[in-house]
Amino acid sequence: MSDSVIHIAQEVQDAVRDNRPVVALESTIFTHGLPRPRNLKVALAAEDGLRAQGVTPATIGVFNGVPTVGLSTEQITTLSNTDDIAKVSLRDLPVVSALRKHGGTTVAATAFLAHHAGVKVFSTGGLGGVHHGASETFDESADMTTLAQIPILVISAGVKSILDIPATLERFETLNIPVIGYGTTHYPGFYVTDSGFRIGYAVNTPEEVAAIVTARDALGLPQSVLLANPVAADKQLPPEQLDYILRRARAEAEKQGISGNASTPFLLDFIQRDTRGVSLDVNVEVYRGNVALGGLVAAALTR
Repeated sequence: MSDSVIHIAQEVQDAVRDNRPVVALESTIFTHGLPRPRNLKVALAAEDGLRAQGVTPATIGVFNGVPTVGLSTEQITTLSNTDDIAKVSLRDLPVVSALRKHGGTTVAATAFLAHHAGVKVFSTGGLGGVHHGASETFDESADMTTLAQIPILVISAGVKSILDIPATLERFETLNIPVIGYGTTHYPGFYVTDSGFRIGYAVNTPEEVAAIVTARDALGLPQSVLLANPVAADKQLPPEQLDYILRRARAEAEKQGISGNASTPFLLDFIQRDTRGVSLDVNVEVYRGNVALGGLVAAALTR
């Protein structure tokens, strides 16, 4: 693949070459996930937080058709304020590139571009997974199959609460993607600390995470390692409240005939409105914690 097709910022190139810590950050959180002007503030604060840790941030997106690893502040600002911006998964990259469009990259596209640039750690909010009713609709996120083929560490707060979590964990197992809890064997549910489902392994330090990534690479395995980092219990949505909201949201979606790709934005918008924006606060708290942990693990990988 030609490096002229993908732009890697010089700062990122230098850090990777010199074995200094780098953390990849996706752009859909500020192009699609958060309202203005909070989206830009969160994006820039994530970069500032990593720099304060001595870590190079590599925010990834598509700018004028150029997949970019290490967007500038000016580029992040432009993408944050662009209306009707493309949401770019891996399948969309060649289309958006050829049509010279702006785009916010999903987990799948971000992981692909980060790995191409030699970045080993990627912090995000929540992962995509298996949707309810997927046995009939085949509605599954491309995040899963993409991460089965890209050797990177992905730090998240689990998959989004609106998804079929046990089915998603089964798919991770089928795809040979290891799922490890940070300080817990209770798999988090993005908005909540504990989704009610268990996972087999837990680690307690960035050094233990780094050791697993190093062992994966030494074995020559191609898949990502997923690190599930739960939001703090005092920052989560009350689990009973979330369950109640999700039941009502799904009932309303069914009543309105909303399904497929339209269901995710509908459900997330329902949660946001029903919690009067508190879910957005949790989203930001989740992201902030995952970015900080990403910096610690990236530093451990360079030692």
